[in-house]
Amino acid sequence: MTFGLQCDEPTAVAILDRAADGGIDFLDSSDAYPLGGDLSTRGRTEEILGRWLRGKRDRWIIATKCFAPTGPAPFDAGNSRKHIMDAVEKSLRRLQTDYIDLYQLHGYDQNTPIDETLCALDDLVHQGKVRYVGCSNFLTYQLARAVGRTETLGLARLDSVQPRYNLLFREIEREMLPYCGEEGIGVIPYNPIAGGLLSGKHVRTNPPPEGGRFTLGWAGPAYQERYWHDRQFDTVDELRELAGQAGVSLVTLSIAWVLANKAITAPIVGASSPHQLDASLAATEFSLDDGLKTKLDEVTYSYRLGDSAR
Repeated sequence: MTFGLQCDEPTAVAILDRAADGGIDFLDSSDAYPLGGDLSTRGRTEEILGRWLRGKRDRWIIATKCFAPTGPAPFDAGNSRKHIMDAVEKSLRRLQTDYIDLYQLHGYDQNTPIDETLCALDDLVHQGKVRYVGCSNFLTYQLARAVGRTETLGLARLDSVQPRYNLLFREIEREMLPYCGEEGIGVIPYNPIAGGLLSGKHVRTNPPPEGGRFTLGWAGPAYQERYWHDRQFDTVDELRELAGQAGVSLVTLSIAWVLANKAITAPIVGASSPHQLDASLAATEFSLDDGLKTKLDEVTYSYRLGDSAR
């Protein structure tokens, strides 16, 4: 979601090349990306991916999403049949492919009956345009109800969910992760390093750097509200010390912690330069022992309880 705004196309290509060299084979996008843009930039990320994928599409699992507004009309957003059918065709053209491996609802639509949404997704699966379907930013009850309706109606099931999850946001451990573990639903969380705060590079007494996640268009204020607080900086200070004792970067430690949860399929990592992927990739080789895992859980336990713990 950094491609096309935070980083230009040559940089995006360099990041993708580094990802390929590092063994990554799953790319997650959205018709709303790049993050922080407006209607004029929607779809730019998919276009960059489509050009890069030429000649190697069969070696990659491609995921994308719909829900966010992509045009000025009311039907240019949401999870109605009309918008889903229009959106998938545009994503296929931008990605230069005839199928999408995982097509996800980017949010929950309170204004569209869930059966209408699920029937549209099922049609796409039967048409061969989509192979699997999933969702992002659903609450647990919304996911459970949607899965229940697919079982009742005999439709393609939501096979994955994409929630926010990291050491500074653990609320999904209470209901979402146990439910997904029991039902065999894949979990591919975003923000595993809290928009970059868990890189340890930010200083609380300095303003957020320009061009980063915390200042990027409309997304900047949202990320500041999520993470740019003294409480989170205090926690990062404690986590940085634990990372130093373990001999790894805070990024590597943070992603390894996410991977250590048995309910997690794989965290979604982002980058705005190729070298940023190195610390993320290192997490797959780092063994998080039980003692260190317990310390990390204890330091961040209040984030499992939500706002009530502040």
